[in-house]
Amino acid sequence: MIKSLRIAAAVLMTVVSTSALLVLGPPGTASAGVLDVTCTPPGSETTTYTPPLTTAPQAVTISSSTQYGPCASLSNPAITSGTRSRTTSDPEQTCLDLLDTGSSTYTITWNTGQTTTISANRTATVVGAALVITFTGTVTSGLFTGSTVVQTNTGPSADVLLCTAGLGTVPGIYAVVTLEITSV
Repeated sequence: MIKSLRIAAAVLMTVVSTSALLVLGPPGTASAGVLDVTCTPPGSETTTYTPPLTTAPQAVTISSSTQYGPCASLSNPAITSGTRSRTTSDPEQTCLDLLDTGSSTYTITWNTGQTTTISANRTATVVGAALVITFTGTVTSGLFTGSTVVQTNTGPSADVLLCTAGLGTVPGIYAVVTLEITSV
């Protein structure tokens, strides 16, 4: 079991590194703005579904906790990490919804006590063995207001794919998180 977890973690880190290179581009690529803050793995998000998701719509409680970091910011060097958490209820949630697009608003609380509220569009894709969820949007209030945001959550896709095929459930998703906030 431990060996399987280590292999899964190694595969996940490879996917995250590759995804980061795709998002960031090669070294020396010109940028349209100044990077306000960047957060890299081992930052992570853990989401649980109670009861576990199936293909049948059901009332579900969704609990999510995100840890950002380590983070680096040239404009605010005191920022080294951030967090966000939420618990919501959905009266008709299925595992098929995990692959939908949508919009969301969320607030990050930085280790300095400052906050950043983000309004973003969400897309989800399956890339090989990884479920990649990307949030793109803008900071609407707080620290870095007006800056653009790209957050990528990368986790294993096996449970989601089995569930969408009617062969299993999704009790939760663990994903590694990268975040970039850039001044326009």
